[in-house]
Amino acid sequence: MTTTSRQQAIAVRGLRKSYGEKTVLDGIDLQVPAGTIFSLLGPNGAGKTTTVQILSTLIGSDGGEVHVAGHDRHRDPDAVRAAIGVTGQFSAVDGLLTGEENLRLMADLHHLDRAEGRRRIAELLDRFDLGEAARKPASTYSGGMKRRLDIAMTLVGDPQVIFLDEPTTGLDPRSRRGMWQIIRELVAGGVTIFLTTQYLEEADELADRIAVLDHGRLVAEGTPEELKRLVPGGHVRLRFADGDALAAAARALGDAQRDDEALTLQVPSDGGVRSLRALLDRLDAAFVEVDELSVHTPDLDDVFLALTGRSDTQKVALR
Repeated sequence: MTTTSRQQAIAVRGLRKSYGEKTVLDGIDLQVPAGTIFSLLGPNGAGKTTTVQILSTLIGSDGGEVHVAGHDRHRDPDAVRAAIGVTGQFSAVDGLLTGEENLRLMADLHHLDRAEGRRRIAELLDRFDLGEAARKPASTYSGGMKRRLDIAMTLVGDPQVIFLDEPTTGLDPRSRRGMWQIIRELVAGGVTIFLTTQYLEEADELADRIAVLDHGRLVAEGTPEELKRLVPGGHVRLRFADGDALAAAARALGDAQRDDEALTLQVPSDGGVRSLRALLDRLDAAFVEVDELSVHTPDLDDVFLALTGRSDTQKVALR
């Protein structure tokens, strides 16, 4: 194992997977620091679920190096399984069992003794606000409750890394935000989250770092803010106290969209600190004061469409 793989919760190099002549993953590289949320985005069929299945040892790969929680996925898959939890797109909850019985089943699968199992179950029922429904069949639970129970079941084994494959699909907005809070609390406790989602707002809200997968290749990687700067359309909106200041600013800045009625200028910008500083320096040099400044950058929807809307996209790595 390399030094890099020891320092990362997940370290992947050159991961490949094909089904017949169809290449699903074409040599992807990933590094996920411990105690962070990493989100993998991509259109349907991009290879997101295949990536999760390989990293969680559910299926094999055709090539590449994979380390999860410091363990080589190929040489020691049992150690990887002992260190991870997986919550798939569809709930693994058994609707015929009660919430408590579902958790007890997981405790038995993890070979917890009776006392430790009871303690762990009680702790998780309380943590996920399932105490009152603990002895009711899971089939009577709402979608949000089933998802909370699903994650509680994942946590019975106290995993270091959790794979969440579209965990909020089908949830209403309130339940989705409740799930976001649970994810944040898990990370605050030291767990690493590998998240795939179709909700770009979710990735923007939660992820420390995002990778975009398209046609089996990573086409971009960075923080949400870094990715937003990859596509055009960002601008700074400046508002001035009067027409004289607006006119002076327009002369100083040149390339700007002017609105005399609103007393504003819209200046193309990537929203970065360096470009903002340069913009304000130009205004200072012209002795122009800005009454109000706001930065507008493309959202992840714009990034997603720009990066996955053409087949010749090349990876943009942001370190």
